[in-house]
Amino acid sequence: MRRLRVIPTAHHGRERLYVCLPDGRKIAWYDRQTARVNLLSEDEQESVLAALAPYLTGQVAVGPPPVPTPAELARLALHPDDDLAPNRPGEALLIALDRDPAPPARLRADPRRNALEAERTVGGCLDLLEGAGWHTLHSVPLPGGDRVHHLTIGPSGVYAVHALYARKHRVRITDPLVAVGRRAPWPLLRLVRAAADRASYALTAEVRPVLAVVAPSRLETPAAPRGVRVLTEADLGGLAREGAVLKPADVAALHAMARDRNTWARV
Repeated sequence: MRRLRVIPTAHHGRERLYVCLPDGRKIAWYDRQTARVNLLSEDEQESVLAALAPYLTGQVAVGPPPVPTPAELARLALHPDDDLAPNRPGEALLIALDRDPAPPARLRADPRRNALEAERTVGGCLDLLEGAGWHTLHSVPLPGGDRVHHLTIGPSGVYAVHALYARKHRVRITDPLVAVGRRAPWPLLRLVRAAADRASYALTAEVRPVLAVVAPSRLETPAAPRGVRVLTEADLGGLAREGAVLKPADVAALHAMARDRNTWARV
């Protein structure tokens, strides 16, 4: 039996143990998250399992690496410059603030910073759904300078989520108008619906609009807005508890399409 080396690594956030020959060539790896030993050479199975024995717990599957799905192949073929998945919550605002920071002597607070706080808060809540089979993209650019604040895709569907800063302010919604504190009402729900409609066109799938109101002192909706979910950031986790309408393969395929910047060039 050959003497093999076991090398721990992190791969896209997953811990893996690679099994290598003395010359450094990899012949297998153990993925702790999936409890699977992937063999590049079935002839080495006995040696590989012996080398991994101190690290294996419970039952594990053993076999050749799984065949990549069409979504995985699309991701591998995607140029890094066109991949929207690395975008941080509020990515567009972060870039704008870096390029044009507000002057220090400015009397009024820069509204972009409040908007950034809202997008970071909402984005953080949506990112927590990832373990439940969800994928969220942030700051998805649309032609004309518009964007979808957050596009979240999961078993219960696809949602275009718009983050609204309202800390310690009363928010009153009378479709299509939204009033925050003493500010004059403006037709925000039209923008929220328009972003979802454009996303539906780009993905050829139903995308439902959501307005996520961050930290309001009170949220008033005398009548339910037409076709728009209005939630606070604390309610966003409820999206994962709704009935499933998409299979995991559908979620993966829509995510692969949505993360490609070129998908949005035609809307």
